[in-house]
Amino acid sequence: MSNINRRTLVKGSLAMMAGAAFSRAAFADADPILLGVSGPLTGPNAQYGTQWKQGFDLALDEITAAGGINGRKLAYTFEDSQSDPRQSVAIAQKFVSDPRIVLELGDFSSPASMAASPIYQRGGLVQFGFTNSHPDFTKGGDFMWSTSVSQADEQPLLARYAVKSLGLKKLAVLHLNTDWGRTSRDYFNNAAKEYGAEIVVTEGYIAEERDFRSTLVRVRDANPDGLVLISYYSDGALIARQARQVGLKQVICAASSVYSPKFLELGGDAVEDVHVGTRYFPEDKRPEVQNFIAGFKKKYNGQEPDAFNAYAYDAMNMAAAVIRIGGTDRKAIRDAFAKVKDVPSVIFGTATFDVATRRIKGAMNAELVVRNGKFALWDGKPT
Repeated sequence: MSNINRRTLVKGSLAMMAGAAFSRAAFADADPILLGVSGPLTGPNAQYGTQWKQGFDLALDEITAAGGINGRKLAYTFEDSQSDPRQSVAIAQKFVSDPRIVLELGDFSSPASMAASPIYQRGGLVQFGFTNSHPDFTKGGDFMWSTSVSQADEQPLLARYAVKSLGLKKLAVLHLNTDWGRTSRDYFNNAAKEYGAEIVVTEGYIAEERDFRSTLVRVRDANPDGLVLISYYSDGALIARQARQVGLKQVICAASSVYSPKFLELGGDAVEDVHVGTRYFPEDKRPEVQNFIAGFKKKYNGQEPDAFNAYAYDAMNMAAAVIRIGGTDRKAIRDAFAKVKDVPSVIFGTATFDVATRRIKGAMNAELVVRNGKFALWDGKPT
């Protein structure tokens, strides 16, 4: 009797092991659902492509652990555009002609994305520009969708922070001399004027510029109450350093695009007391935020995530949500963006699209200040 039980047990165990092995093999052998990513891995914006990959990969770990998309893995292929419109156009042509790719993410900058939009629109492939804040990006066609807050919404929030909250009445504005930077400048300046401020200096600069001192001397001599930076974190930190070197001690406010631990690292003491409006703040107690941070630190050896990691993490989870609804048909995926509701999001809490604008409903804004080398919620006290 014991021999029969032992044989039965062994046969049952082998059957269970075979079944588990078959399930793992089936999951591994099924072709993954493939996304195309167009973004910078080299060139002046290369760091953002690296941050994207970290956010993507964390989200994919969690999606795979939860069983994938109806038992299939989700994967991506990342093509390096250098955020150059010429490269993004070539990548778009490649992605549109590849039937394996069901959805595209990127590019990093709005100009690079918008140059490629006509190709995605004609090819019927969704271009999910999750960092594309230019207000015209989603006007490129019904295959353009974005989880990025439009500059038409974001820059007035920064203007309100500078003028209404901080009480700054004479402002100097330095901005990247790109389509994104000029558009952001215009929305900021117009909103600041509506709030009662005067713009005494407006200066653009190119992405490769490294010496801002002559510009900053002109800003200093105009004697503004505050300096506003429409910059990324690397150039924003450099401008802050050189502003202090030329004796410009006024309040500095910066767009959310500087929000990163790297801004603190590169800026050092010079970014102390800089004010920043942002969509993402790690001290937010929402479980979506805290679970993201804990998972990121575990995967990346204690590294602190920043906003661009969070944008990419949210984007991959949104991609999974729409594919669960739309399957792998490109047109059905486009239609699914209008159907997803309350997708958990680090940036938005829950994310639902406004179908008319093809952007997320409801912009959140945290008013931060750098204190003791860290970002903190602004307490209303003067710097």
